Amino acid sequence: MTSSYLLDTLLAVLSATGLSPTIIAWLFVGLAAVVCLAIVAGLRRRAARTSETAQAQMAALIQAQTEMQGRIAAIADIFGTRQYELNQSINQRIDGMTQRIGASITEQTRQTHENLRTLQERLAVIDTAQTNIQSLAKDMAGLQQILANKQTRGAFGQGRMETIIADGLPQGAYAFQATLSNASRPDCIIHMPNGQPGLAIDAKFPLEAWNAMRAAQSPDLKRQASLLFRRDLEVHIKDIAGKYLIPGETQETAFLFVPSESIFADIHEHFESIVQKAHRSRVVIVSPSLLLLSIQVIQAILRDHRMREQAHLIQAEVVRLMEDLGRLDERVRKLHGHFTTTQKDVDDILISSDKLKRRGAKIEALELQENRSAASEQAEGGASPSTPAPGSRAGSLKLRVVDED
Repeated sequence: MTSSYLLDTLLAVLSATGLSPTIIAWLFVGLAAVVCLAIVAGLRRRAARTSETAQAQMAALIQAQTEMQGRIAAIADIFGTRQYELNQSINQRIDGMTQRIGASITEQTRQTHENLRTLQERLAVIDTAQTNIQSLAKDMAGLQQILANKQTRGAFGQGRMETIIADGLPQGAYAFQATLSNASRPDCIIHMPNGQPGLAIDAKFPLEAWNAMRAAQSPDLKRQASLLFRRDLEVHIKDIAGKYLIPGETQETAFLFVPSESIFADIHEHFESIVQKAHRSRVVIVSPSLLLLSIQVIQAILRDHRMREQAHLIQAEVVRLMEDLGRLDERVRKLHGHFTTTQKDVDDILISSDKLKRRGAKIEALELQENRSAASEQAEGGASPSTPAPGSRAGSLKLRVVDED
């Protein structure tokens, strides 16, 4: 009883330590062997005392060892079963975790590929935008080089001016780089109608001082550049007024073409005195939009002039048209007279037809009346009536026909 209690207690303690069943079984075997050796040693020491007691104890020891081996085998089976169940549970949890990790890795891989694809598309858009920006930077550099060179800049402004004029006016209404009587050559001369003098247009604008004024960092530099720009523009306006305003050959007003709307607005906003001086000098500063508007007005004037030139032709055509309309009216009236005569003839025919119908009806009514009179006389006399003499008027019928016109 005590041995069983000790074994149960020892089994509980070993189970609490968390050792594997195999190790616990081997510990029990070793413990059993130690116990057996101790018992054998005690028995040998007690062998001298009494053999009967030793035999009884040996039997009890053998029985206890047999029970212990049975318990150890049962414990080994229990621990083996529990270890198998634990292995199964761990394997199931590992499989589930492996599946979840695999699904998570697959989803992360898919999202990574999607993000990389989106990133590649955005990088392609960025590359395209960068290419466009580089091309625009090259164009801006080329435009800056064009505007930095005075001759090239003049060609640029003249090109815009020529495009606007060529698109708005017909051939022959303008001339580029025409030579005037004083040997000066304006950029464009617009020929006015009715033998009026031409309109001179200059497309050379002093832009160096303007660029210097825009690039000035300090107020002093900006003021100096502003004074330089004012002086250059005044000199240019004076040159236009002296070269291109020729009485009897050009109009009393000339155009100074500014190829930029922003520069035109800044001049009118910050250099009002220059604008007023240009007006007094009969030089009008125009931007591309104002030049286009002026060209449209000139185009309307030229169109009106061409209409007046062709007025006699238009009048002759109108006279011919009126003659044709008179002949058409006369022929329509004749046709109407024919239709009226035909209608009158048809109405007369209808009147005659109605008269014939009425006369036929009256004749038919008189014959019926004669037959009724003869039948009544035969019934009253009982004999056939005597035949009247040919010259007799008795029994004759009176026929009265009334013509209804």
